[in-house]
Amino acid sequence: MILVAIGANLPGPGGAPPLETCRAAARALAELPGLRVRAVSRWYESTPVPASEQPNYVNGVARLERMPGAAIGPESLLTSLQAIEARFGRRRAEPNAARTLDLDLIDMDGLVRDTPDPILPHPRARSRAFVLLPLLEVAPDWVHPADGRSGRTLADAADQTGIRVIDP
Repeated sequence: MILVAIGANLPGPGGAPPLETCRAAARALAELPGLRVRAVSRWYESTPVPASEQPNYVNGVARLERMPGAAIGPESLLTSLQAIEARFGRRRAEPNAARTLDLDLIDMDGLVRDTPDPILPHPRARSRAFVLLPLLEVAPDWVHPADGRSGRTLADAADQTGIRVIDP
């Protein structure tokens, strides 16, 4: 199981609202060779973390799986995700900056690795309710591969202030 967090808080190409960009990004994930989108969560609105004057974010999570015989590693998947971000106008100016699209590889088949690009599982996912709440919709039995805690336990411990479903 591969989990990808999807987020945006700036208008995308052509001025598309963040929700529309996130939906289009989920469709773009379905075009990745060797992968199949199995589920996409509802969409959530959340305040920026860390708190700032940025617009609120739209967040969701997609669950993908490899197709039989597909040999896709974490590095190549990250490259593909960054290519989708670029297609939607993502510019990497500074950490935690507002963005047209953010695709984060949260988990890839339970792989644990400290090597950068990408570190797995995503190092901040376990404490971010805007990731965990939609993640639980597409992977309710998910367990954090590095520490063994359930997604539900992590979500219950995370600050859920400022998060709401916007697209039931």
